[in-house]
Amino acid sequence: MSDDTAPEITHPVARQLDAYNARDIEAFMRWWADDCQYYAFPDTLLANGAEEIRARHITRFLEPDLFGKLLSRVTVGNMVVDYETVRRTFDQGPGELDVICMYLIENGKIAKAWFKTGTPRLHHQP
Repeated sequence: MSDDTAPEITHPVARQLDAYNARDIEAFMRWWADDCQYYAFPDTLLANGAEEIRARHITRFLEPDLFGKLLSRVTVGNMVVDYETVRRTFDQGPGELDVICMYLIENGKIAKAWFKTGTPRLHHQP
């Protein structure tokens, strides 16, 4: 953590990741501002507002292999950057990908988020 405000800044990010891994949509949405924006890095808007983020994740939470493993977290001011490996169920089968997640925190909630995803790696099936 890079400054004295880090615990209060990282709290919403940590709790939403816990809820993501539990596939608990109500707990997940508690940490997103009503007018939040969700981007594919750098500027492709994927969801505008909490309702669009909710709809996007209700579908995502149905994936049987879904899990985000936090590898590192840093903060600068009110920005939190996570590096994760995320297990997913892709059209081609189960696998994982690396993701850099950037969160702008305002008033204890995620106001904006950007996600830079790597290339999926499929798990070999026997």
